[in-house]
Amino acid sequence: MLREGHWLGEMSWRPQYRSSKFRNVYGKVANREHCFDGIPITKNVHDNHFCAVNARFLAIVTESAGGGSFLVIPLEQTGRIEPNYPKVCGHQGNVLDIKWNPFIDNIIASCSEDTSVRIWEIPEGGLKRNMTEALLELHGHSRRVGLVEWHPTTNNILFSAGYDYKVLIWNLDVGEPVKMIDCHTDVILCMSFNTDGSLLTTTCKDKKLRVIEPRSGRVLQEANCKNHRVNRVVFLGNMKRLLTTGVSRWNTRQIALWDQEDLSMPLIEEEIDGLSGLLFPFYDADTHMLYLAGKGDGNIRYYEISTEKPYLSYLMEFRSPAPQKGLGVMPKHGLDVSACEVFRFYKLVTLKGLIEPISMIVPRRSDSYQEDIYPMTPGTEPALTPDEWLGGINRDPVLMSLKEGYKKSSKMVFKAPIKEKKSVVVNGIDLLENVPPRTENELLRMFFRQQDEIRRLKEELSQKDIRIRQLQLELKNLRNSPKNC
Repeated sequence: MLREGHWLGEMSWRPQYRSSKFRNVYGKVANREHCFDGIPITKNVHDNHFCAVNARFLAIVTESAGGGSFLVIPLEQTGRIEPNYPKVCGHQGNVLDIKWNPFIDNIIASCSEDTSVRIWEIPEGGLKRNMTEALLELHGHSRRVGLVEWHPTTNNILFSAGYDYKVLIWNLDVGEPVKMIDCHTDVILCMSFNTDGSLLTTTCKDKKLRVIEPRSGRVLQEANCKNHRVNRVVFLGNMKRLLTTGVSRWNTRQIALWDQEDLSMPLIEEEIDGLSGLLFPFYDADTHMLYLAGKGDGNIRYYEISTEKPYLSYLMEFRSPAPQKGLGVMPKHGLDVSACEVFRFYKLVTLKGLIEPISMIVPRRSDSYQEDIYPMTPGTEPALTPDEWLGGINRDPVLMSLKEGYKKSSKMVFKAPIKEKKSVVVNGIDLLENVPPRTENELLRMFFRQQDEIRRLKEELSQKDIRIRQLQLELKNLRNSPKNC
């Protein structure tokens, strides 16, 4: 069994006399019987987590032949998962990202190499058979879709980022894209919202960090990150700060802290280590703690963030010999407050086909509810309707206390719009009739198929022309025959 996390020798005592209630937070790995075992985790090299979790379900993208699929497992169903366990398998290409709706527990969005985004409704108690029919199929991207994100305060608003360099904003009440953000010149790597969802920040392969007003698509701030090549970005709650992870010019892993209103220079840059895997940042606005998890290694470092210098205070590091492919994060209302748990990861260990919960715990002697480490937190009620948000209104999240009723599930249900089969024409292609090709080979195959089809139709047309002429002649002959005189 892995150890529960430990000090890094004398080094970690350096910020010694800061009084912090999170100074002794430690990582505790769940017992083997509380892990999820026997899962064929996807081998896809796309830089995503391939995992999403909420208070009821765990979803994991799996390795599958011919199309994309993911598992959805009720949280209480731990232990070994049967090889023939039912899957969500409606996509025609690999699934690249999955995200649970923050307000409706059984609604999940997925996006895929098949250029579509799909919305699925998971039945009570999980799947009993393979699910191939989505509640909604959303077509609008012309290339594969790498990222999906739900709006943090508005119900039924979903953002998707594709390899066509565009971000589409979907209003799921009508099942259509309502806005397009078209300011990127390469593949979008990461999207993050501020607390009320009035700002979106993105990192992009064009080495730029952007702060965008999503409804207008206007770029408010832009940083050219040549020295610090940005990979991931996260808004630090209401601090008006952004944190990015990336690579320095010496190819070491690095983090940078930015003022969201001035991206001309980072406030600080800090080198982490010389490993090559991506650094995934996770921020907990309630405790002001930042977690940095390395892809391909087993480390999770954590820091406390403040608005005053030195901004970042190192706390500790959770270490494990098993490398992580990605990590799901439990929403606050799904944590065990009786154990003083302040954060919970679900770690994907590909080699073992294992999902391992890791709880971050504040050691406290008292059994009573610890109000100081559980402030009011964003709950399961949306603050806005899609029309209100699209109309320009911003509102902070509706907060809930974790003291009582935090296990209550939302009363909201998802009503899929009734959509007539109609055409969605983007750049002259009807996306409901033709799923656009994903690769150059497919494009060529499609081109040759269409050429064959055109040739066949031309021949058919000329045959029909000949037949028409024959019939016209026969008609003429009948009219001129002596019987008709």
